[in-house]
Amino acid sequence: MKPRAISSVHGADSRGIYEPVICQVESIRELTRTEKVFRLVRTDGLAFGHRPGQFMQVSIFGIGEAPISVSSSPTRGDYLELAVRKVGKLTSAMHNLTSDDSVGLRGPFGTFFDASALEGKDLLLISGGCGLAPMRSLIQYVEDRRSDFGRVTILYGAKSPEDVLYKDELAKWRRSEAFACEVTVDNVPNGTCWDGRLGLITKLIPPLPIDPVRTMAVVVGPPVMYRFVIAELLAKGLQDIHIIVSLERHMKCGIGKCGHCAIGPLYCCIDGPVFRLDTLPLLNEMI
Repeated sequence: MKPRAISSVHGADSRGIYEPVICQVESIRELTRTEKVFRLVRTDGLAFGHRPGQFMQVSIFGIGEAPISVSSSPTRGDYLELAVRKVGKLTSAMHNLTSDDSVGLRGPFGTFFDASALEGKDLLLISGGCGLAPMRSLIQYVEDRRSDFGRVTILYGAKSPEDVLYKDELAKWRRSEAFACEVTVDNVPNGTCWDGRLGLITKLIPPLPIDPVRTMAVVVGPPVMYRFVIAELLAKGLQDIHIIVSLERHMKCGIGKCGHCAIGPLYCCIDGPVFRLDTLPLLNEMI
């Protein structure tokens, strides 16, 4: 969607793509048994300069570095939020942090959800699992500039009720007149209270009243989800140019040099992670 470019919290200072900025952990809250959200602020008081859909390279000295999607909108203030699942060495160390601890940040990196291309359109925002974290940055942006967009529909799917991220915010979006919002889970264990839908997220798409000419769909989630969701969107009459995806790959350097995130001729860290579907020449390889 965007030409190759490397952005940075250091602005025009090119050292920012290599040298982490020290940031303070302002607050931590638990989302699920395996996810926490960290609110970070720069120690110099400057803004991060991120856009919805971008990611940061997060480091803890002596532990390592990992790419993590930004889950907050730049419209919300001079802070940045990261939803972190405890799955490896760096993320486990992050889960042991407390308020006032510090981390290093490089970035923001990658392409983003281009709001100018979405303005005036109906939006269908579909996310699964941890995909709600980067999608939340876009939802917040749209919420803060609601008059710039048409009808907005949010669909979210998770494995079970205990795996649902941002439960309070999803409940707020479901009540809001600004959005149509549906949440579904694959299964509900016996004895679990659940007032949402039951079944795969693809089942939520066919009944939707979609105008394929004026609708832009944004899809973020686990790789297994994309092929089936995209098939449903195409069946509703959407063209490739009206479908935007954010892809997961193992990114290391963030600047297109190490090759870890190569997908065909593209590098996910600089050509993505946000792509318009018609720009993906080898769809089966990429999703």
